[in-house]
Amino acid sequence: MKLSDWARSQGITYKTAYRWFKDGNLPIEAKQMPTGTILVFPPDEGEIGNVALYARVSSSDQKDDLTRQLGRLVEFAAGKGMTVAKTVSEIGSGLNGRRPKLLQLLRDPKVSDIIVEHRDRLARFGSEYIEAALLASGRRLIVVDQSEMRDDLVQDMIDVLVSFCARLYGRRAAKDRAKRGLEAMRDAPGPQDKT
Repeated sequence: MKLSDWARSQGITYKTAYRWFKDGNLPIEAKQMPTGTILVFPPDEGEIGNVALYARVSSSDQKDDLTRQLGRLVEFAAGKGMTVAKTVSEIGSGLNGRRPKLLQLLRDPKVSDIIVEHRDRLARFGSEYIEAALLASGRRLIVVDQSEMRDDLVQDMIDVLVSFCARLYGRRAAKDRAKRGLEAMRDAPGPQDKT
């Protein structure tokens, strides 16, 4: 398959995949043809023991960080001699339990190992439960950087408080807006009031 097709299927840009190829960090076997076309040879779909890379950032303005994060994961896997079958990148909150790409990755029985840079890239809370569930099914979670900074704990607490406040004040604001809307409809002159 062409490098561009493989990059599209992995959710990364061709430019990133080409840079990985030139740097020797492409997670799968690839060969450049005399015409200049780069062909990649992904592992067989039925192959057991596939490794997946998972990268996540919180907001779309961090897309560059997402690309760098994936690059570090690719380098780690290549350094360990692992064959990467899938790269998954996602933009979403670590507190959100409904990240479709992560859920799809966790449901895939062909993926034996999931590599993440930090535990909080997988989930802000409860990554231990995900790891235990993977181990119970004979799979592994590999965390590249085990260290956790104190600032992350403070940020986790802030994230939880913001989430609770948004729910509390969001409901109140919606209720107030509905109330003001109903009052405005009652006070507005209707078609029968035009005399």
